[in-house]
Amino acid sequence: MIVAVTGGKGGVGKSMVSLNLARELDAVVVDADLTTPDVPRSGGPNLHDILAGRAEPLDGLVRIGSVRVLPAGRTLAGARAAKLTAFSRTVDRIERQCGHVVVDCPAGLARDVGTALDSAHVAVLVTTPTESAVVDALRTRQVALDLETPIAAVVLNRTTTADSEGLTDRLERHLTAPTISIEELSVVTEAQRQWRPVREIDPACPAVDAFETVAQAVDRCEQRR
Repeated sequence: MIVAVTGGKGGVGKSMVSLNLARELDAVVVDADLTTPDVPRSGGPNLHDILAGRAEPLDGLVRIGSVRVLPAGRTLAGARAAKLTAFSRTVDRIERQCGHVVVDCPAGLARDVGTALDSAHVAVLVTTPTESAVVDALRTRQVALDLETPIAAVVLNRTTTADSEGLTDRLERHLTAPTISIEELSVVTEAQRQWRPVREIDPACPAVDAFETVAQAVDRCEQRR
């Protein structure tokens, strides 16, 4: 299964959710942000090279800790040479060889986001408890539904107790998908800084249970396919 982790607004934690969801699903993370990638770079071929036809999809896979990733390139020239039309074939090839794929989508609603959503079987929306982030999540949901990509789950990230009370239920009603809150915790921040899943930093952290719940929602969607 190919899962697009998206949400519209930048800085809401899509890459953090992608990493941890990939850990729970034993999936490959593909950094689909061709201009401002978050996944750590590697010394080998990257997504720019693959989309430009200079390398095969599996040649770009590297393991960072316990998670396999396909990083994007870091140069403007590489981004310009990348052909978005090759993206779907790339993630399909990785899925056939590796199983689950988690696509870490770029911010915004430009063509590259639509391409990633159209290539995915399901999407996971990520937002924070701010009006602008929720509005962007709603817009992204509509794009996903227009492309017939169902929403498996919504992640309400960086919450406090006051934030999550009532807001989770309201989002679940408006977005018609299971909504899982992840508290703003120092352990989560440290795990993100190290580019490691929270489970590897502190298995008892409440965020681990939250990521398990998101993975279970994705699994349920896969079973319905």
